Amino acid sequence: MKFLLFFSLASVALAASYEPTWASITPKRIIQHSNANGAALVKAVQALKPGDKLELAAGTYSVERMWDLLASGTADAPIWIVAAKGAQVIITRSDAEQNVINIGQGGAVRHLCLQGIEITGGSHGLRLGHCSDVWIDQCHIHHTNEVCLSANSADTQRLFLTRNHIHHGAGHAEGMYLGANNGDHIMSESVIALNHIHDCRGDQGDGIEVKQGSWGNLIAENHVHDTNYPCITVYGTAGKPVNIIERNLCYNSGDNVMQVQGEAIVRNNVLINGAGAGFSSTDHQGKTLNLQVIHNTILNSAHAFRGGSWNGREGMVLANNILYSRDANALHYANGNAGVSSSGNVVFGDGPKDGCVKGRGFEDFPNVSLDGSKHDATPAADAKLDHADAQYLLPTDFYGKARTTNVSGAIAP
Repeated sequence: MKFLLFFSLASVALAASYEPTWASITPKRIIQHSNANGAALVKAVQALKPGDKLELAAGTYSVERMWDLLASGTADAPIWIVAAKGAQVIITRSDAEQNVINIGQGGAVRHLCLQGIEITGGSHGLRLGHCSDVWIDQCHIHHTNEVCLSANSADTQRLFLTRNHIHHGAGHAEGMYLGANNGDHIMSESVIALNHIHDCRGDQGDGIEVKQGSWGNLIAENHVHDTNYPCITVYGTAGKPVNIIERNLCYNSGDNVMQVQGEAIVRNNVLINGAGAGFSSTDHQGKTLNLQVIHNTILNSAHAFRGGSWNGREGMVLANNILYSRDANALHYANGNAGVSSSGNVVFGDGPKDGCVKGRGFEDFPNVSLDGSKHDATPAADAKLDHADAQYLLPTDFYGKARTTNVSGAIAP
């Protein structure tokens, strides 16, 4: 799958590269549904055929049964379930005995779009099962009794999770839980982009968690903050194509701000304020290897970068980053860093300095505060950060702006 990767966090229109290929297909039939009743909604969805678009009128639809949505379209005739223009459509249930909406638990679902719908209550808000080419766009999922959005009960392919507002789950409280432990179920070739996820404060509470074995995914331009666990957690791919994690803004984690096991490209992210490290990587359900961490800006009171299992591992690159720690290590390799390709990094704080130049300090980022209340990581005009290694220089920055100098970090001044 080919992605065009550089778009602004302030994007108003969804970048076409984040959409499924069938996004612009004209529906064959538009059905307007005006009965704000949960049972009537389930019946209307069951009757949908490929090419149908169901437009829901404003109202609160309470579904008091286990709802497994099994409507499938085709690549030439997808199915759309959307809020009518300007309508606030809320789907909920009165208890937490079931998820609000399941998609594909009892059979395969393909070429389906759910757009502009508010989902609240229930156990999981939205749970995706045997799904491929399913697009969840501009939905508001919040105040659930467990995970807000999950895809951990079956293998999934080509999910498109875009422009959603997700917050205040409970229980494990992940914003998105994608794939299952130890690769029991995997998500592949999917796009998680332009979502705003926050206040994941339950027993665990990752913002976005992509489990071991999930591969070929793009996690881009998400705004994730105020989480108990890392804002973004990504495991390894078990030898499959790498995941790409780029241009995300993450801050205020009770753990590491971002945690990536391996087999990934991590670039142009801004990471601020974690109780653990700004960025952390270690063995977990697989070994750390083939991990490139390039042109990120990481600002923290504790460790900026922590590589617990980087010693003697294949394909480890740490290049052109800003790594600033106020009270601890800019770089912390608990078990050594033999074989790491380290160059072009600007650091402030303790720790090994090979491949690094010392920065001036946090005055280089006047619009960042370490409590996360200010998070514009544009460097000061007089910051001396032009130390990037040309070998790893990325053509564009966090905002999609062309890099015309060799400044390290996510944002080109």
